[in-house]
Amino acid sequence: MNRHLIAFCVGALTLISAPIATGAPLDAYGRLPALENLTLSPDGKELAYVTGYQGDSAVVVYDIDAAKVIAGVNVGHIIVRDLSWADNDNILVTASSITLQDVLGPRTARFVAQIFTVSSKRLHPLMIGTSESLNVIYGVPVSRMINGRTIVFVHGVHFIEGRGELTLFAIDIGDSDFAATRVRVIQEGNPLSEGWVVDENGNVVAAVEYYEGNKDWVLNLKVHDHWLKALDVVTPIDTPGIEGFSADGRSLVVRMLDKGNIAIKQVSLADGSVTEMANAEPYLAYPIVDVRTGRLVGHVRTDSTMHYAFLNGSDQARWNSVVQAFPDETVELVSASSDKKRVLVRVDGPRSGCAYEFVDLNTGAAKPIGPKFEGIGPADVSDVKYISYPAADGRTIPAYLTLPRGRAPKNLPLVVLAHGGPTAQDGPGFDWWAQALASRGYAVLQPQFRGSTGFGWEHLSAGFGQWGRKMQTDLSDGVRHLAAQGMVDPKRVCIVGASYGGYAALAGPTLDRGVYRCAVAVAPVSDPHEMLRWERNRQPSSNSIALRFWARFMGVENYDDSKLSDISPVAHAAQADAPILLIHGTNDTVVPISQSQDMDSALRTAGKSVSFVKLDSEDHWLSRSETREQMLQATVAFLETHNPAN
Repeated sequence: MNRHLIAFCVGALTLISAPIATGAPLDAYGRLPALENLTLSPDGKELAYVTGYQGDSAVVVYDIDAAKVIAGVNVGHIIVRDLSWADNDNILVTASSITLQDVLGPRTARFVAQIFTVSSKRLHPLMIGTSESLNVIYGVPVSRMINGRTIVFVHGVHFIEGRGELTLFAIDIGDSDFAATRVRVIQEGNPLSEGWVVDENGNVVAAVEYYEGNKDWVLNLKVHDHWLKALDVVTPIDTPGIEGFSADGRSLVVRMLDKGNIAIKQVSLADGSVTEMANAEPYLAYPIVDVRTGRLVGHVRTDSTMHYAFLNGSDQARWNSVVQAFPDETVELVSASSDKKRVLVRVDGPRSGCAYEFVDLNTGAAKPIGPKFEGIGPADVSDVKYISYPAADGRTIPAYLTLPRGRAPKNLPLVVLAHGGPTAQDGPGFDWWAQALASRGYAVLQPQFRGSTGFGWEHLSAGFGQWGRKMQTDLSDGVRHLAAQGMVDPKRVCIVGASYGGYAALAGPTLDRGVYRCAVAVAPVSDPHEMLRWERNRQPSSNSIALRFWARFMGVENYDDSKLSDISPVAHAAQADAPILLIHGTNDTVVPISQSQDMDSALRTAGKSVSFVKLDSEDHWLSRSETREQMLQATVAFLETHNPAN
C-alpha cells in the first residue's frame, strides 16, 4: 500500500510535530494523547478526534480527501469519554462530570452529552427541550436514521413529582434550529429498570430489569406491542450481558453464566424463544458491533496480538488485507465507514511506534494520521513480549514483559506493574506507563493474574476469594520465574500499580514480604473493611450487587466481615519491609483519598518509610495531563532513589 503523510491544523490547533529525537523525555509518556477518541464519519470522508487545547479539550474535524481541518471547537475543561458520529454532520460528545452529586445522590462521575454540528460549527447540549430532565445520561447515546432523519436515543433521568427514574429519550436532531429540537420520552422506567434496546429502525424491542432483593435479572421483549418475559435468571453477581443483535437482526445475542460456564444465547425477537448458539467459541471474546445497526459483526481476542474474527467472509478478507499492510505489528480496528471500505486503525510495533493510519480499501492506499502521543516515535518504544509462567499451584499466568531498549535481557532491574479491576486485562499494544518505566532502564512485568478478564471464565473465577492471597502471589511468582531465567535481578524489584493494582502494590511489602525493594500505590485500596463500608453507604442496600462482587473476590461474607483484616495493608502496616509511595487524586469518586490518608498515617505511626503525593483536582483515571505527568515524575524519582536502574 502507498503511504502519504498527513499534516493538519486549525488556528492554534496544530498536529505537526518536530523531528523526534531518540529517547523521549519522561513527560512525553505522561502527557495525555495528542490524538484520542478518533472516529470516522459514516461516509468515511471525515475524521473527528479529541486533542488538548490550552488546558481544555478540543474536538477537531479533518477532511481526509482534502487533507485539511474543516472544523474545530473547544469543549472546555471536561473529560471526553466518547466521540461518535450521529450522522455525517453531527458529532456526539460524551463527557464526565462530578458536579451533580448534590442533585442525583452520592458523589460519583456523571455523564453529560453535547452535540457538535460540523456545517454550522455550533456546539449544543444534547438534552434540551424539557424541563423535567437534566443533561445527564447513562451510557453512550445510540443513533438511528429513521425516515431520513437522525434520531438519538439516550438513557437519562425523568423527574416526576421530584423523583427521578431511568428513562429512555428520543431526540430528533434534524432541525436546523437546534433550540427547537424535540426531546421525547419513549419509555419510562421503574426502580428495577436497567435499560432498553433499540433496533436499527428505532423500535424499542427489549427492556432489562434487575431486582436486588431476590437477585433476579429479567429480559422482556416487546412482541406485537405486548411485553413478553423471555429470560428470567436468578444471579447474585454475574448478570447476563446483551452483546447486540444477531447478524440477521432477528435475535438478541446474550452472554450469560450457565452451569458454571459462559454460554451464548440467542433470543428470538419474533416470539422470545431462547436457543443456545452452536459453535459459540468465537463469541467468547470481546464483541464488535456495528454502531449504526447494533448488529454483531465479529469478535476480537488478545494474547500476543489482537485476533479479529468477523462473521462475514468479505469483512474478514478486508480486514486481513489491512493487517497484511503492517507485518509484525499489532493492528487495532478503531473505526470504519458504513460500507466498511474506509477504516481507521491503530498500529503498534517496531516501525510504527504507536500511531494511527487511515486505510482506503477502494484504492489500496494507507495514509499516516499521526502518532497517538506527541514526541514519542518508534525509537522511543520498547519491545513487548507475551509470556507465561507457572504460579506456585501450577496455574499458568499469562503476562506481558516490556524490555528496555539497548540492554541485554540479563540481571535487569524489574518493575511489576499490576493492572486495576481486578476484572480487567492488559493488552499487547503500547502501554504508556510500562513504556515510560522501560525508557528509564527497567524491565516491566504485567501479569494477568487469576481474576483477570480475557482468558476465560475458569481463569477469572479462580480469583474468587484470592484478593490479597493467590492473586497477590501470582505477581511474585512472576518475579521468581524471571529471576530463575536470569533475566532480572531478584534483589532489584519494585511493585507499582493503580486502583486494585495500587492495593497489590501495598500488599507486596505488607502481606507478601521479602520480594520488593519499594512500592508505588496510585489511588489504592488500603483498608478493605473501610472501603466496603464506604461503598455500602453509596448503595441502596447492604446486599447490593456491587458489594457482593467485592465480597466474592475478597473471600468474605459481607462488608463487615472480620476476615477483611487478614488482607488489609493498613492492618499490617507495621510489617512493611520496603519504602512506600502513595499517590492519590483529590477528586477520586471510585476509591476515596481517605484510603491513602489512612495508609500514610498507619505507616508513619509504625515508623515506616512513606511518602504521599496528592494530585489536586484529579479523578480516579488520571484524566489530566498535568497531574498524570506529576504522578509519573514522582514514581520514577522514587524508583530511581530506592531501586536505581543502573
